[in-house]
Amino acid sequence: MNDVRVERVGDVDIVTIDRPDVRNALRYQSYDELERAVRTTTARCLVITGADPAFCSGDDVREVMGGGDGPTPVAVKPRLTPAADALLHTNVPVVAAVNGAAVGWGMELALMADLRVASERARFGELFVLRGLCSDVAGIGRLAQLVGRERACEMLFTGDVVDAATAERWGLVTRTVPHADLLPHAMALAEKIASRPPLAVQQLKVGLRRALDPDWTDLGEWVSRTLGQLFRTDDHREGVKSFLEKRPAHFTGT
Repeated sequence: MNDVRVERVGDVDIVTIDRPDVRNALRYQSYDELERAVRTTTARCLVITGADPAFCSGDDVREVMGGGDGPTPVAVKPRLTPAADALLHTNVPVVAAVNGAAVGWGMELALMADLRVASERARFGELFVLRGLCSDVAGIGRLAQLVGRERACEMLFTGDVVDAATAERWGLVTRTVPHADLLPHAMALAEKIASRPPLAVQQLKVGLRRALDPDWTDLGEWVSRTLGQLFRTDDHREGVKSFLEKRPAHFTGT
């Protein structure tokens, strides 16, 4: 069974993360399918969303993080992860329709989109610090552009979650709409973009990337090296175990 569904509607692909039983947590298969959906699309615009009740709750802590008891991660050459590379370098505009919790890598996914439309039920959180980790590239390279350095620091350093109204007030999302209206609003925006001259739209996206974005490949290598170190810490193991055991974490700095 696929973790990610792709439906073509006119010139728009709707990409849905479809693991609602685990709030659309991402496992390795999910990342592979998400990357493939972005790299192989022939659509003029993408809408990315999640199967209710969540947008994406981030990494599947049991598979990706080993439940806090997994073996030492296999050493790999530091790199920007393939799914992030696909999203950050595609010239196809991406609209995130955030229908619920967008936390951990789910928030990174929302940040990698060009535009974010939120349901009133949406929630946003950079939870990595609570697992003893740093965020992926978008939390470092885009969040401050949207909400300012101090608010970005607050979200990154505390792991606090903000609601949809706060996200709109801070400029994290384009607009907030009633939950039932979310996909129609996101599709209307995507269809308007798709109706514009596609070559011009693609070059505008290239230009924005050149003007505003960091070197994603270089930043991805730094994140990969840093996560490789943090995955080996006692604090990371404690962050995952405390989450699974539903108790307060006790971090020691080791």
